[in-house]
Amino acid sequence: MIKLNRILFPTDFSEQSACAAAYAFALAEKFGSQVHVLHVQEVLPGTPTFVMGMAIATKAKESEGASLKGIAAFLEQGKWDARSVVPATTEGTPFVEIVRYAKTHEIDLIVLGTHGRSGLTHVLLGSVAERVVRKAPCPVMTIRPEGHQFVMP
Repeated sequence: MIKLNRILFPTDFSEQSACAAAYAFALAEKFGSQVHVLHVQEVLPGTPTFVMGMAIATKAKESEGASLKGIAAFLEQGKWDARSVVPATTEGTPFVEIVRYAKTHEIDLIVLGTHGRSGLTHVLLGSVAERVVRKAPCPVMTIRPEGHQFVMP
C-alpha cells in the first residue's frame, strides 16, 4: 500500500509550478498528506558577501521574507487548500536544496514542474527536475505544462 504522509512541492512561482501544484494538492487531498511548499532562492557562485553597504545575511533574511510572501500569494492565487501546508524557503543551488530538504524532512514524494527545455537551452541551463530525479531519496513526479492533463472526477 502506498502511503504519502509528506509531499514536497518545490516552486519557482512559474506557470510550470502552478501546473505541478494542482497535482501535488490533489494527491495530498486524496492521501491526507502534508504539503511542504519549498522555494529555493538561487545563489550564484561568486556572489559577494557584502553589497552596497549591507551584509548579505541581512539581504538573505529579507529574501526569506519575500519568498514566504511569494508562497502565500502563490497558494492564494491557485486557491489550493492551505490547511496542511508547510511553507519553507532556503538559499542555494535549487536541485541540491530540494534533495537536501527531501532527505531532512523524510519526504515521501516530490512533485515538481518542468520547463521542458531541450537542445542547446537544456545543455546550457541544465534541468533542475532532471537532477532531482537522479538524486532524490524518494519517488519524483514531474509535470509538463503542455500535453495531457489528468482530470479528477
